[in-house]
Amino acid sequence: MVAYPKIIVSPPGPKARELVQRDERYVSPSYGRFYPLVVELANDCIVVDVDGNQYIDLNAGIACMNVGHNHPCVVEAIKNQCDWFLHYSNTDFYYKAVIDLAEKLAKIAPGEFEKKTYFGNSGTEAVEAAIKLARWHTRKQLFIGFISGFHGRTMGSLAFTSSKPVQRRHFSPALPGVAHVPYPYCYRCPFKLEHSDCDCYCVDFIEEQVLQKYMPPEDVAAILFESIQGEGGYVVPPPEFFPKLKRLADKYKLLLIDDEVQSGIGRTGKWFAIEHWSVEPDIICCSKALASGLPIGATIAKAKVMDWTAGSHASTFGGNPLSCVAASAVLAVIREQQLLDNANKQGAYAIKRLEEFKETCEIVGDVRGKGLMIGVELVEDKQTKKPASKKAAEVILRSWKRGVAVVTCGASTLRIVPPLTIQGDLFGVALDIVEDAITEVAKEA
Repeated sequence: MVAYPKIIVSPPGPKARELVQRDERYVSPSYGRFYPLVVELANDCIVVDVDGNQYIDLNAGIACMNVGHNHPCVVEAIKNQCDWFLHYSNTDFYYKAVIDLAEKLAKIAPGEFEKKTYFGNSGTEAVEAAIKLARWHTRKQLFIGFISGFHGRTMGSLAFTSSKPVQRRHFSPALPGVAHVPYPYCYRCPFKLEHSDCDCYCVDFIEEQVLQKYMPPEDVAAILFESIQGEGGYVVPPPEFFPKLKRLADKYKLLLIDDEVQSGIGRTGKWFAIEHWSVEPDIICCSKALASGLPIGATIAKAKVMDWTAGSHASTFGGNPLSCVAASAVLAVIREQQLLDNANKQGAYAIKRLEEFKETCEIVGDVRGKGLMIGVELVEDKQTKKPASKKAAEVILRSWKRGVAVVTCGASTLRIVPPLTIQGDLFGVALDIVEDAITEVAKEA
């Protein structure tokens, strides 16, 4: 019998409300919170708030806790490293934890070629490093990115981020020389075409309307993309998109930079989501789940591409030993507990169930995903496909109040990203609650 969730006091409880008030007084207002969940404890797939309410976690710390919260192997690795040393700067000296992790990443990243890894502290830093590396290696200045992509909020990566206006408002000019092109969002094709006969025109558009019109290919360093768009709405491209994009990149000698910050480290049932399309990028960026929530960013590149010289890029805290041993433990847990298989198994169950639910619920417009990276897009009307943003916000609020932590992305998409450790009974209860909330909101429309 599933013991969770447990709601002791209607959230937010009194302790949570008090802390939220203190947050409003002392903490930057730039953080955008979905609802007043104040976390005190977490274990595996369960999150406990300061008032004792226990929630089934379909957020995984925003796709960070792939091996579950506080996995004992990860915690043990961190504690053991604390007995040795906490920091000595990988920028200026050596330590084994960095070398071990880089070797492991080289083995799991797609491609049989030699690889090297640069370590930073976050996903946006991994992207910044990739941008600089591409410029260094190619001696070119221009880039192509995708509309609705999210790559971070620092000034370099912000030039590629284009999922919400608030992320860029009042921060221009960002890094110059970035052209944005439509991503293959087939449910809402920006070209108003049907996937069945469009021949992936979104790739042809890059060549015909960008490279042949105003961005000379000999000046373009790279194309930066998310293999599955995250913040933009959990958008999964059609099967032929990435192979065709790779052919275009090869034709014009453009690097492919794959942002796997949210989709990597097993989230989609493969180590990296791009493997679903059998494409080998020149550079891969990862972070989030790599060190189970500890700060880390990794930029993995073909060795021949990572040819910059000492001092050209570095970070005092990048490759912190605590984060590196945690990351090595994460990779071991995923392999030993066969979490890639579980992500595929549980993801297939959820997608099948949600597809069936879509047929009976008038506000569920689309269900899409790979593994345990699943989006459920809510709409006002299935014919017009008008995004149901307010309804989506109400659904996640009601789900939370009943014991399921789930959030949105894009205009009106619920993102289902539990830890890869989740099992059928617990997952089923969580989906029951979310589906009930959707049904209620649909009836009240």
